[in-house]
Amino acid sequence: MKRNVYMAVALLAAGLVSCQKEPGFKVEGEVSGAADKMLYLEQSGLEGIVPLDSVELDNSGTFRFSQARPMSPEFYRLRIDDKVINFSVDSTETVTFKADYPNFATAYQVEGSENNTKIKELVLLQADLQANVDRLSQSGLPAGDIQDSLMTLVNAYKDQVKHNYIFKGPNMTYAYFALFQTLNGYMIFDPLTNREDIKCFAAVATSLNNQYPHADRSRNLYNMVIKGMKNTRKPQTKEMELPEGVVKEASIIDIPLMDIQGNVRHLTDLKGKVVLIDFTAYSTPTSGAHNLALREIYTKYAAQGLEIYQVSLDANEHFWKTAADNLPWICVRDPQGSYSTYVNLYGVTQLPTAFLVNRNNELSVRVDEKTNLEEAIKSLL
Repeated sequence: MKRNVYMAVALLAAGLVSCQKEPGFKVEGEVSGAADKMLYLEQSGLEGIVPLDSVELDNSGTFRFSQARPMSPEFYRLRIDDKVINFSVDSTETVTFKADYPNFATAYQVEGSENNTKIKELVLLQADLQANVDRLSQSGLPAGDIQDSLMTLVNAYKDQVKHNYIFKGPNMTYAYFALFQTLNGYMIFDPLTNREDIKCFAAVATSLNNQYPHADRSRNLYNMVIKGMKNTRKPQTKEMELPEGVVKEASIIDIPLMDIQGNVRHLTDLKGKVVLIDFTAYSTPTSGAHNLALREIYTKYAAQGLEIYQVSLDANEHFWKTAADNLPWICVRDPQGSYSTYVNLYGVTQLPTAFLVNRNNELSVRVDEKTNLEEAIKSLL
């Protein structure tokens, strides 16, 4: 009888323990001027946005969410309509926000987390960069000047973020957040083809892997670094052999690659047109402005016989197809990327790199910073 009583007590105690909630984190605060608006708590996962909870705000604007503590640092966001506040959580902390609805995404106050204070700083820096780039694209300056100014803005931004956020605290979640900021939809830091940027990813990957070796984000970041290192590894010097049939004209090397519809497009089939060969990668932060400048030139001169043959070296085929879908010229992709035969044959050492071909399929101009592209095209037309 006593044994049965002891067993019942033990089972009851075990049940009480199992009913206790796992330790979690809390997100609370208030949003003024947002009565009757829905506030959503969402997780920014590797696979996309995952909805977690929501509340309809009243006149006081107060809210409070509770969620289980993540096993490793994770990223979340508060959203009202299309206005978003990004933040991270790595413990059972309580993060407090105060904001007003019109300036919800930028003018909020955050307490309880150094990481989230830094994330806000990064958000404001990126918003300022985007505003400067938008003003530049509407300035009416020549395409070459816009490209130069854009590179100056982006490089200055990257230098600031590298030194003040990434290398200063590679073990902090704000450093991870900085790696994946975007400009015009493209990543500012390039983890696949830019050696200096890969160093930034490697610094954060090493710290994250030491602390959370089994976390999905650790493995994902590590894999990106390995892929980037392979992409940028200097090939052994050897004599270049031309593939059979690759030279079809006296002064042009044919490039037969597939477009987004799966059709093989030969560069030499464009004889009779003035062709701009453009080696590029849509994943680079300058790609948006670069293609914007090309679109202006193409719109102006396509009817006179200009064609653009754009060779993408992007590693992700789906990303390339999505980015190239609305471009009006010939878009092909070389799946070999920086190891491509054509990259070597054309002596491409940086992106973008462009060449002009005259109507006789003769290579005429290697475009550089001194080239007035529009004038060069007009002279060949």
